[in-house]
Amino acid sequence: MPQADVAVAVAHPEDDARRPSVLLLLAREPSACFALVTVVAVLLAGLFAPWLAPGDPYGGDLANMLKPPDTTDLLGTDGQGRDMITRLLYGLRTTLFMGFTSVIFGCGIGGVIGFAAAYYTRVSGILMRLMDVLLSFPAILFGLAIAAIFGPGLTSVIIALSIASVPLMARVVRGAAIVVLQQDYVESARSLGMSDARLILKHLLPNSLSSIFVFVTLRFGQVILLGAALSFIGLGAQPPTAELGAMASEGRDFLFFAPHVSVLPSLLIFIVVLAFNVLGDALRDALDPKLHK
Repeated sequence: MPQADVAVAVAHPEDDARRPSVLLLLAREPSACFALVTVVAVLLAGLFAPWLAPGDPYGGDLANMLKPPDTTDLLGTDGQGRDMITRLLYGLRTTLFMGFTSVIFGCGIGGVIGFAAAYYTRVSGILMRLMDVLLSFPAILFGLAIAAIFGPGLTSVIIALSIASVPLMARVVRGAAIVVLQQDYVESARSLGMSDARLILKHLLPNSLSSIFVFVTLRFGQVILLGAALSFIGLGAQPPTAELGAMASEGRDFLFFAPHVSVLPSLLIFIVVLAFNVLGDALRDALDPKLHK
């Protein structure tokens, strides 16, 4: 994602007093409200999948394989006779776990590098050139390389997506931190002898959180899509693990006579990615002080 897509906002106490709350700004936009409700529903469905699922996600019934949606099985069954609602809930749970883990590790490491590059100018050039090198490799290539080393699986996908997120996060954090470092109150804190660690934690981190939060929201949707693509080509979750990308791949052989097996997980991926992208765009607008003066 281009760095320019994330607004860099510097927080000031007097601006916060005048600006409406983020939730109020989001409530004014119907698309943002719909995206927020969808994201909350998706997260709750994935979190409580073991309690919401009507059946066993791994127990097949060959007598009822490829059953179309009806009153008994609302979304039908897959090629092993497993209930599609159950598989979708568990697949969503696995996909969200993959996305959250990748974003937490990748953005955490990238954030540390970004703050270091902004604050310690002596190492900024080295760190950012290293990030440029990582940016030159697509996530799919990372997935292929890591799968060749560790073998295909969910762990390989998480490692690949984490590495792919590091340089993007580093660039965003560095840009936000540089803006904060130019503020007068940072210079005042330095002149008073505030330590580097305290200055970063008290000023740089809090005043960069809006940019970080927007990027993480947008990046989560991208990670979900990339992870599903890696699973679709066989590098991610392996059978019988339920994962949306792998489920879409498994249903390719049945597209002409049981399209629901592949279409339903693909549609769920589309909804999740769209909801996070719309919510990220809305948060970017809501947290941009230039739009709410």
